[in-house]
Amino acid sequence: MMSAVPPQKNSRRASGSLAMPQLVDEEAEAFVAEALTELVRSKIPFLVAGTFAVSAYTGISRPTKDLDIFCKAGDYTRILKHFKSRGYAVEIEDDRWLGKVFKGRFFFDVIFASPNGTMLVNDGWFAHALPVKISGCPVSIAAPTELVWSKSFIQLRERYDGADVAHVILKAHDRIDWARLLEYMEVHWEVLLIHLLNFRWIYPSERNNVPQWLLDELLSRLSAQRDLPLPQTKICRGRMYSRPDYEIDVREWGFADVGGDVEMREGIEEQTP
Repeated sequence: MMSAVPPQKNSRRASGSLAMPQLVDEEAEAFVAEALTELVRSKIPFLVAGTFAVSAYTGISRPTKDLDIFCKAGDYTRILKHFKSRGYAVEIEDDRWLGKVFKGRFFFDVIFASPNGTMLVNDGWFAHALPVKISGCPVSIAAPTELVWSKSFIQLRERYDGADVAHVILKAHDRIDWARLLEYMEVHWEVLLIHLLNFRWIYPSERNNVPQWLLDELLSRLSAQRDLPLPQTKICRGRMYSRPDYEIDVREWGFADVGGDVEMREGIEEQTP
């Protein structure tokens, strides 16, 4: 069971019991409790995100075997080292964003960034986190603002988190700091606009869950963009969603990878004096 820590004066904390995912079996429940206890004992700052946070804010209790632990980049190796010293198996799956801690068939992810590099866990995540208890352990879960940000780019063929984003907006819109979310997604404001339009389409009667000023701002940017010439550099930002799904774009269709070699549109060089 997940429960909120009793609210204090001027606190953002929620009161009452919060929903929790359905762990696959009792052994999984024991592993989560043990892992969280050990994380608290380590005194290394961490947050619980992923399915646990979605459940807390939306009330959706779906089956899961995942435990996503978020931390700052400087702490992810400390967490791995701490668990390795206590007999757990550890793995650095991708040094840009992801490590794993194993015990038998169970594991949890240690995440400090997004795979495409757009999202870094920083002090702000901890400043706005929600203190709760999971399996009796006092921990904190990522705030709805950061939770939406963390899921906005997860759009792969085998996994799409758009439904999580829509559900969080539906159930926790009044706890989202929309100005902070826009700041996070400033460079990729179109991705935010896509999610907001998707929400409006899914829940037409709940359109007012998204502040009008934000929609006006994003649509104003879109309007200004339409009056400008097309970009000269051929890039495929779909690679920020899924590298394999957009592999053909960079291998055969002449688009540059995000952050890779620059290619110009055909005819640009000829037009340049």
